[in-house]
Amino acid sequence: MRVGLVCPYSLDVPGGVQYHVRDLADFLRSRGHEAEILAPGDDDAFADQPHLTTIGRAVPVRYNGSVARVSFGPTTAARVRRWVDAGDFDVLHLHEPITPSASILALWASQCPVVATFHTSIERSRALHAAAPLLRGSLERILGRIAVSPEALRTLRTHLGGDAVVIPNGVDTAAFARARPRPEWVGGAARPTIVFLGRADEPRKGLPVLVAAMDEVLARWPGARLFIAGPNATAETLAELGASERVNAATVALGRVSEADKAALLASADVYVAPQTGGESFGIVLVEAMAAGAAVVASDLVAFRDVLGGGAVGSLFAVGDATACAAAIGRVLDDPVATARRAQAATEHIRRYDWSVVGQSVLAVYDTVLTGVARTTAVGEGR
Repeated sequence: MRVGLVCPYSLDVPGGVQYHVRDLADFLRSRGHEAEILAPGDDDAFADQPHLTTIGRAVPVRYNGSVARVSFGPTTAARVRRWVDAGDFDVLHLHEPITPSASILALWASQCPVVATFHTSIERSRALHAAAPLLRGSLERILGRIAVSPEALRTLRTHLGGDAVVIPNGVDTAAFARARPRPEWVGGAARPTIVFLGRADEPRKGLPVLVAAMDEVLARWPGARLFIAGPNATAETLAELGASERVNAATVALGRVSEADKAALLASADVYVAPQTGGESFGIVLVEAMAAGAAVVASDLVAFRDVLGGGAVGSLFAVGDATACAAAIGRVLDDPVATARRAQAATEHIRRYDWSVVGQSVLAVYDTVLTGVARTTAVGEGR
């Protein structure tokens, strides 16, 4: 099978959707299929990747509490159409198909069966409601719909109508399980390592909540260290958040890290904290952390609650509540027996997110769509 995968967001600044598209392509190739990727990005930066086509630099657009880097316009549309026409794909798989970028342009140019994955979770959007009638004709071209979580499915139903099968984002759980801790990052009972990963300058990622919680954590565990990693995870960002001198002294700002270093950091963590305040449709980093063996503490968002089995494999705290965050971290550190028991349960729980399961579910959608097209064609030809 020949599959065209389209990502609307720039590959120059990786994120969850970009990683998902890349890893899905790797899975498809591992199963003997051909997979090509189209996405915004610097043409020169990705010239050495033969199965990836970029459509030029993207522009940043603020949306849903984040910054999406997308590409649109006549030049981009022409590049997308050429790629679609030349691809001769059996299936065109679009991610975030209504985002004004490569995916919707590919949808308009499509001639083959189309599958789409919806990643976004958002409570209310006047823009989506207003655009829905205009997009309805285009969305009818999509023969198979996937939502990465119940929250993403709710957003789809609320704003655009229609249904989808829920297939979560995939994780190479074995790769994170194999990751080895870095000696300089490893903590312990008296010196626990607490980790945050994410865009430090995006308020919805919740770093201010964790920074405030750390004062209380340090009062109980003065040897604790907080490692922050991700875009703009710097000492300057920490200062802008008004961190106390004690929190500043206990924090190691790593900035953006490689995938290998991310896995090693999670493997070194005693506690991984996800203090996000909203806008999350899944929570892939929670799965990565659990796969690496870290105990997870997360804000009680619906998406995180789903990933953590309602709290069975991780600890949840009230969204935006720094005191509750500190208390949840404390419970994990105070009760190593319960934490170990939860970690064992997590090992079983996260198997559903491994690419060996997720990838087969995606292939099943492709097969269903192609079978339906074949039957429709046969009926049309009078067979």
